[in-house]
Amino acid sequence: MAISKLDDVLGDRIERMVRTHHRRRLTRIGHGCAFTPPAGGWADSGAFAPRDGNRIELLVDGGEVLPRIVADVEAAGSHVHVAGWFFTPGLVMGHDGPTLAALLGEAAERVPVRVLAWAGAPLPLFHPDRAEVRAIRDLLVRGTRIEMQLDAAERPMHCHHEKLVIVDDRVAYVGGLDLTTLAGDRFDTSAHDPRGRLGWHDVCVRLEGPVVADVVDHFRLRWRGELAPAVRAEPLDGPAVQLVRTVPEHVYSGLPKGEFTILESYLRALQSAERLVYLESQFLWSSEVVSVLAAKLRNPPSDEFRVVVLLPARPNNGGDDTRGQVGVLVDADEGKGRFLACTLYQPGRGGGLVYVHAKVGVVDDRWLTIGSANLNEHSLFNDTEVNVVVQDEALARAVRMRLWGEHLQRDDVDGDPTALIDEVWRPLATEQLDRRRKDGFVTHRLTLLPHVSRRAQSLLGPINGLLVDG
Repeated sequence: MAISKLDDVLGDRIERMVRTHHRRRLTRIGHGCAFTPPAGGWADSGAFAPRDGNRIELLVDGGEVLPRIVADVEAAGSHVHVAGWFFTPGLVMGHDGPTLAALLGEAAERVPVRVLAWAGAPLPLFHPDRAEVRAIRDLLVRGTRIEMQLDAAERPMHCHHEKLVIVDDRVAYVGGLDLTTLAGDRFDTSAHDPRGRLGWHDVCVRLEGPVVADVVDHFRLRWRGELAPAVRAEPLDGPAVQLVRTVPEHVYSGLPKGEFTILESYLRALQSAERLVYLESQFLWSSEVVSVLAAKLRNPPSDEFRVVVLLPARPNNGGDDTRGQVGVLVDADEGKGRFLACTLYQPGRGGGLVYVHAKVGVVDDRWLTIGSANLNEHSLFNDTEVNVVVQDEALARAVRMRLWGEHLQRDDVDGDPTALIDEVWRPLATEQLDRRRKDGFVTHRLTLLPHVSRRAQSLLGPINGLLVDG
């Protein structure tokens, strides 16, 4: 008990040190307001204002995302721009679809195709490393007119993580889906049927309207060479959308002080939450985010207040960080049932994991964000990331219902969110965890993520955060 208490105290102290470092860093470069913004509203510390009049289409899982990208690229009449963390030339873009290399190579015969990738880890200690990225570049461009650049202007131990597709400056895709098979095949359907390998859950939005020009401007910031400025489209019938991003300072000459509007957006929304916070993320180790949620759980703004997080059962890194932060929220909840952490499995005996890679936030069915940013310090302070934010009750609620319908495997999810969490989410997820522990057979995808103590594996999580992001 004494060791556990010491572990707890030291972990808290380390996390406070990291938060203090981030606050000082952002204040020094003129972004302190992003770290402590007022509750609610749009982000106002960045380059992009909310743009009225956009069409925004939710695409869930690779089975929906990839075919839509194929259709738009095949119809390109001016140019195609793609930015990503890593690419696999042989990725099959849907059932019977072309490979990524074939799709972009054919388009490049008609229009300019520009691909922007992270250059990879400088040392072969992490994947992809520089040599792996150069190899895929050579495969992708060989025998084609594709122009590809490798962006090595990253902060040490960090990367360029956004996932963007832009067609004719008319359509833009922003989301979490990488066009690669590295670490897992992204082509999965929302049924997540057993397929003999890792399942994959991801989310993307397809955008049309004035906000597309902001996506283009972000791509132009990173591309080395002259690109024509985008012409902002006329407003369409649809909601206002704001492009928010993380760009560290001293990385690009066009944005020397960087931008941290993803952090600002999340903190604004979470501080203003009254009834519901729903998050899907690959990682949950940002103590900035968790401290706000923990305070809300200790002093809930309403009796109905609930926090639901959907996370992978085994994240590909940072597991100690995430488990520790989930433990913080468990402790803050004090057994009152306001907090619920779940994961996904493929149904059946010994069903494989469904890797939760989506990056989604919904607050009170009025605020919505989707993009590439995880809820870790990498994404909020040190990697380059792009999200969109929408403040539209109808859309935020529709997105939540679409995702809840998939995870709960039922159509009737339009009731009171608090009742659905208490009467459907929690009993179902708890039952499936019990079944999995008993005989390894689950009948449903949704499973409770086992809660852990305040700290996991001693101080590995907080120390990792200090060394990598502090």
